[in-house]
Formats: sequence, C-alpha cells, structure tokens
Amino acid sequence: MSQSKFTRRSILAAGAVTALSVPFVRPSWAAPDTVRALMWEAYLLPDRVTAFEDTHKVKFVPSFFDGNSEAYNKLRVGGSKEFDLVQADGFWPQLYFRENLLRAVDYTKVPNASTYLPEFQPDTFKVLSDPASGKKIGFPFCWGAYGITYDAGKVPAEETETLECMFNPDYAGMLSTSSRFEENIALAALLVTDRMGTRTKPRPDGKPFNPYVLTDDELSEIEKLLVQQKNLLLTRYQDNPTLFQLLQSGAVVAATEFAQVFRQLLTAEAQGSAPVDFRHSLKMKEGGLGWVDTWLITSGVEDGPRFDMCNSFIDMMISPEVMKKIGEVAGCSTTVDLRAISSESERKLFLMDRSNEIADLFMFDQPSSPEKWERVWSNVQAA
Repeated sequence: MSQSKFTRRSILAAGAVTALSVPFVRPSWAAPDTVRALMWEAYLLPDRVTAFEDTHKVKFVPSFFDGNSEAYNKLRVGGSKEFDLVQADGFWPQLYFRENLLRAVDYTKVPNASTYLPEFQPDTFKVLSDPASGKKIGFPFCWGAYGITYDAGKVPAEETETLECMFNPDYAGMLSTSSRFEENIALAALLVTDRMGTRTKPRPDGKPFNPYVLTDDELSEIEKLLVQQKNLLLTRYQDNPTLFQLLQSGAVVAATEFAQVFRQLLTAEAQGSAPVDFRHSLKMKEGGLGWVDTWLITSGVEDGPRFDMCNSFIDMMISPEVMKKIGEVAGCSTTVDLRAISSESERKLFLMDRSNEIADLFMFDQPSSPEKWERVWSNVQAA
C-alpha cells in the first residue's frame, strides 16, 4: 500500500533494535538459532524479545517496513525464504496466501489464542481464513479504524453518525484529514457509493461491495467530492503531533484519524489539560474503514523446530501481559481481551468495550487499480 511519510504506526520505539541481545549459537541440526521477522517497528518490545531469546537460546532478527506494499514486494523477491514471520493487515494476508508466500497455521499450537476477544476468535474472524480452502493463515494482533475524532462541544454527536460530517460546509476551515491518499479515497467511496446507490448493483469483480474495488464512474464522483472537500479543510496533516495541536487548540473540530490522537487527547486531559469532550466515531451509517494487524508464518517455514519456534514467539507476543504493553507503546487497540487487567479509563482509551464494531467495518485492502487511484489523488491535489 502506498504510503506518505505519515503512517499510523508513527509512534515508534527509538533505538529499539540496539537493545537486542547477542545470539547464542546452536548447531545447525538442532533448533533454529534465529527467528527472522518482517514487521512494523512500533511493535518491537526489546525487553520482551531479549527474554524470549534467553529462554529459547535464539536470536530474534527484525526487519522493518512502513506499508503493506513494501512488505509484499520484499516477500515476492525471495522473502519467504529470508523471513520466518511477517506482519500485514486487512485483506493482505489472503493475497499473500494466494501467492504461496504464507503457510497455514495451527491455533492449537498457540495457547494464548484462547484469550482473543469474541470478534477475533478463529470461527468468527474470517479475514484470516483462506476463502478457497478454509485454512487459517494467521493470528490477529492489534486492530483499529480510520474514524472521526471530534469535539462534541462543537460538533453534535449525531452529525458524526454520517460521513457527511467531513464534507459539511458548516465546518469549513475547521476540518482536517491525513495526507494518506488511499484512506481518503476509500472513505469518500463509502459516501459516494451510498449516494449513487451502486453498492447492491453487480460489482466489477463479481464480489460483494469493497471500497477498494471501484468503477470509473464512482472514481470520477469521488474525485469531485474530494475536490469539494479540499476547500473545507484547514489542512491535511502530516503527522499525529500536528493533528493533536490542531484539535487541542480548537482550530480543528473534526478530523479523520486512527484514534491515536484521540488517545493522546484523553491522556492529556487526565494529566491536567483543559477538559474537552473529545470523542471518536468508528463506524458511520455509510460504513467505516478498519484494519487488523496480524502475525503470519511464511511458506519458507516447514513443520519442525522452526515452525514450533515461530508459534512460541507468536504465543509470547499475544499473551495478555505483552499485549497490554503493546497497546501502551504503539497506541492501538488489541485483539486479546484485556478488560480483566485494565482500569475503566484504559478500557475507554483503548476501545476495549467497542471491539464488536470491527465486524461492520470494511477492511483495508489493495486498490484494484493503483494507477487510477493515484491519478484521482493527483487531480485532487492539483485542483
């Protein structure tokens, strides 16, 4: 997936790699001496990795990427032999599996899979099942949405129940969206296709409606809508600190984002900032965009010690105590049920009681025509 410099995982642990321990060398016939992962850097916890290395006498070797397209390209060029584990979100794992870049997984080999929230249990969360074979292809990790964070004192809550909120002239000069073109186009697609009534008509790929698979007519209307919106925006923000300042100062009253800034605003209030009734809408009546980050095992891993080591690493990463730390460090909601070990403020902050909303969100996906999407965005920027 194409990315700008701003990414939803921009809260990174600086210098994390340098904290990793020196490897313990094992003979080649024994258990693997390395576990190689292609992952988002925000999820690296050096102390937990070091403990895993010490326990299993292996070296964890991470490589990082910013977006799904980058990881996909690395895997296609021999990556399934170079990496044991990879992360992805939305429907990307299904694409990886179709192209034989992943192997099927076995939930019985990962005991902490039993701690998933109901929405992410293997029989419920179908995104990580191969549609053709029904095989399980990965483990849910963290989740979120590209929703609307707003000041409820200035924008009535009922207005954020529709995407029209982000295109409302009443808030001209007080709205903001990120600079990520794919989320802007996909979110506008939900509103445009609702207006056009095209969702229930035969789709280009013969499948149910997906905001990442659009007709030329729909893309044309989306371009017009985004050009109109451009005149209503104070700015398209490049990073979370910028949006935080815009919302906290009152310059912006509603913005689309990944709830990271929403959490920062609530935390700032708890630490003494002037109270403001900030809220976050995940799903509007036209729908919403969601993502679920996952742990996947590449097709280069065969049954045996290396597969067992990969399962052990995933089991450690999705354990409740580690997931709680992941949520704090990366600023995202987790797929594991942490409510029993969390405070009421933490439950609100990390949307722990709203995980059922993920079921109705459209998962991030690869645009069916990246070239057309890029052309639409270029036209919007030039308008």
